Amino acid sequence: MKLFCSALVLTSSLAATPLVAQQPAPAWQPHPDALERQDVPHGTVEDLPAWESKIFENTTREWSIYVPAQYKKESPAALMIFQDGKGYRDTKGRWRVPIVFDNLIARGEMPVTIAVFINPGNFKPEPGAQPAPNAKPRSNRSFEYDSLGDRYSRFLLEEIIPEVEKRYTLTKDPEQRAICGSSSGGICAFTAAWEHPESFRKVLSTIGSFTNIRGGNVYPSLIRKTEQKPLRVYLADTSGDVDNQFGSWPLANKLMSAALKHMGYDTRFDWAEGFSHSSEHGGALFPDALKWLWRKEKHQFTADTNGPLKGDMTILRQLIPGENWQVVAENLGFADAPCPDAQGNFYFCDMKAPAVYKVSATDGKRTEISNESVSGLKFGPDGLLYACQGAKSRVISIDPQSGAVKEIAAGVKPNDLAVSSDGFIYITETGQQKITRIQIKSGEVTTADTGIAGPNGIALSSDGGTLAVSEYKGENVWTFRVNADASLDAKMPTMTLRLPIDPKGEFKSAEPPPYQSASKGDGMAVDKSGRYYVTSALGIQIFDPTGRHCGVLAKPNEAKPLTSCTLAGANHEYLYVTNGDTVFRRKLKVD
Repeated sequence: MKLFCSALVLTSSLAATPLVAQQPAPAWQPHPDALERQDVPHGTVEDLPAWESKIFENTTREWSIYVPAQYKKESPAALMIFQDGKGYRDTKGRWRVPIVFDNLIARGEMPVTIAVFINPGNFKPEPGAQPAPNAKPRSNRSFEYDSLGDRYSRFLLEEIIPEVEKRYTLTKDPEQRAICGSSSGGICAFTAAWEHPESFRKVLSTIGSFTNIRGGNVYPSLIRKTEQKPLRVYLADTSGDVDNQFGSWPLANKLMSAALKHMGYDTRFDWAEGFSHSSEHGGALFPDALKWLWRKEKHQFTADTNGPLKGDMTILRQLIPGENWQVVAENLGFADAPCPDAQGNFYFCDMKAPAVYKVSATDGKRTEISNESVSGLKFGPDGLLYACQGAKSRVISIDPQSGAVKEIAAGVKPNDLAVSSDGFIYITETGQQKITRIQIKSGEVTTADTGIAGPNGIALSSDGGTLAVSEYKGENVWTFRVNADASLDAKMPTMTLRLPIDPKGEFKSAEPPPYQSASKGDGMAVDKSGRYYVTSALGIQIFDPTGRHCGVLAKPNEAKPLTSCTLAGANHEYLYVTNGDTVFRRKLKVD
């Protein structure tokens, strides 16, 4: 049996040319572990009623479940999901999953694993429609498999897996959950794990369609500029794979492999000359791929940053092996307004308490210094804290020693602020789409800029010469030159924030994926090397001093809003973030 990608289905009248002259594939020989043995226990395959999806409306699909002979209800089983499941369950085909699973489970080379074989959806006929004789139902395969975003993974997590769990006990451990596919099913498997690594940690993709069928060609770039996710990824392809108007499958898989290796992933890429866009090569390697995927060896993170562009501030240069997010404060009402002092002590606000706290850089002790609710907090050159109180339409100062509060300016709606060394405060008035300048000594209020789509986070460069403002409703971080009289000019959209993919958007053929229009750019910080850190819907986005994108750090808690960040600690080498009801920190290389 051969699995053909959706690109070929969509363009059956066009000749698809291999990347190189076709070489004959060796005669098919099943792997020894794909041959049925009578001395091992045999699992069973159960056909289930056709599934009508709510997430993919008006579709129905066939599916089935393999249950190993060793399964016991009291012992949660591992899980592996196969896209285009009918081909994988065929014991006379190239994959022969039930036979391979029987053999590998019996030898302990993979855990006791339940397999879900699920086909792509077909659209149900319109009410009253009379289909032509022998007409095939219209398939939703390309839309489901080639589209980026988390719609398909939600379909698995919200519909299919709960249905399986009604019958069998499955593990919740993501390290014991794998997902597999070939061609468009291959990119689909990767997308599901990429979007939800908390649910799937193992990916097996052969002849994966990482091409521009529906924007999947962006993955190599995304991988290189996203903090490594805890995935184990197996890829396989051949020189004779498809090369057509959507891209080159061999080149795309090589780019995927290179990107994963660059970022230090636990990955393997099996390559062969010749073959074609079929299951011949992947099927022959399938048992060995499974052994590698399910091996018990722990991967050690490694990354090579000794390339020719040593001045590049790749995110790899900042990550410290073994360092991850640590909880600083939890069970808060709503955390915001993080900032440091010169000694690296950390300050933040629990807006619902309300209270402003200091966390010692030496012993981590937390002390309340004020009972105000503020959304932005920065130290001024006079040693006072300056803070935003949008609900009270004012900017205030707080004495960190006595807690005394003084009103600096009224009649404004501040969200966040930056304080210059010469006594000026710049605030973002998000609802009014403007930046306002306040002179501390006189309280004079002046509009400094208008027109940014939801100005939110704001930060000054270490020399005070550049002001950066994040855009909540757009995709830019704008920069300004700060003049000697504290006025702003030279306005530019210097940094471009990555946007979240819109899972409800229209994934059109041969076009980029649909993105949401708002990055939700929020709080900002600048480190001693001049990098900018911007919180956003995708996580903490990092830019070098010239505005080039370095990479994205994932939110510590994906389920909670990420509001702001700062650098604190004795050497200002910890990135602190306010993430809903919790404050986290993470040690980075910032020099």
